[in-house]
Amino acid sequence: MKFKHPLMHNNFTNLDLVKVKELLSKRNIILTQSAQVEKFEKAWSRWLGVKYSTFVNSGSSANYITIKILNIINKKSSKNEIIIPALTWVSDVNSVIMNGYKPVFVDVNLSNLSMNVEQVLKKINKKTLAVFITHAQGFNGLNDRLLKELKKRKIHLIEDVCESHGAKHKNKKLGSYGLISNFSFYYAHHMTTIEGGMISTNDKKIFEISKMLRSHGMVREAKNNIFEKKMINKYKDLSQKFIFLYPTLNFRNNEIGATIGLNQLKSLNKNNQKRTINFTLFLKNLDPKKYFINFDLIGSSNYAFPLIINTKSLKVRDKFERYLTLQNIEFRRGNAGGGNQLRQPYIKEFIKIKNFSQFKNVERIHFFGYYIGNYPDLKKEKIMKITQVLNNIKF
Repeated sequence: MKFKHPLMHNNFTNLDLVKVKELLSKRNIILTQSAQVEKFEKAWSRWLGVKYSTFVNSGSSANYITIKILNIINKKSSKNEIIIPALTWVSDVNSVIMNGYKPVFVDVNLSNLSMNVEQVLKKINKKTLAVFITHAQGFNGLNDRLLKELKKRKIHLIEDVCESHGAKHKNKKLGSYGLISNFSFYYAHHMTTIEGGMISTNDKKIFEISKMLRSHGMVREAKNNIFEKKMINKYKDLSQKFIFLYPTLNFRNNEIGATIGLNQLKSLNKNNQKRTINFTLFLKNLDPKKYFINFDLIGSSNYAFPLIINTKSLKVRDKFERYLTLQNIEFRRGNAGGGNQLRQPYIKEFIKIKNFSQFKNVERIHFFGYYIGNYPDLKKEKIMKITQVLNNIKF
């Protein structure tokens, strides 16, 4: 059989299909958001170690709703800046912009692909509302100094953990540190609900707002009888079941996605351990002369094998990409989100950067960084074959 290595393989199991068939075989089933969604939310909260979670239709929706919540609870209009890494997914940036905030960008560390803490602390000022950290590709982006300074300065921490399910800081799962955290259950991630995302928090008010924002802004979605009665009395000229408190859209998920999520959650810890073993073996056998290998693996829960080639030549880079294609190794350049978001067309209207040297690590990843697939059923022999192929290229 010809050698081939796709980005993702076998992330949807036969048992997932069995569980879906069981759901569909029930009489008078409700397939839109109902009991299975609530069950999945509670199971996810227990796994993560938080009080509340809200299941939505994508990680991007989770990003948007989260920043919208900040917009609602922020009582100081002067606090209108959110610090964000230049290496992240596009929806993190767009969520900030679409909610009327100014994104303030920082560089990342090569060792964990997450925001440079020194730059974050330098850019905090009286306008800073929050730090929106991205834990990219399974790495832990937190450290004690950042947590201590944010608490001291009363700056909200928002965690994007879309690519890092199960990663930890000091043996506590990422996503349980911030005021709000976001996860994605896209097909290629640690676990999948086909499409889907989660908003998690320990704050009951934020939880209730997230449920309203998920579902047209309807008051009854908060499931808070005291609050609902208060709104009914306040808006007596409205139908009690149709009080729309906030401008938003429908971001609900469904019972099929929740059923898959419940089943996939059972294997998440075990699969994460396999991914981490795979990544350790991959790095151990990669040529350090050709590739950056000094990643910080403490607390990591690998999502995909990151590759940063040791060259500054675009000609060599292009040769490398042709080689991977010829060897049937699927890849993505730019790691998380395709590289430097500041180079994307959508951002030009809002941020004008002429000197990219202040983002030197993001720039290096943008032009010379990649990821290739890592998944739980990846065998040792294939990992060795992949590293052999990668090491054989002549730079």
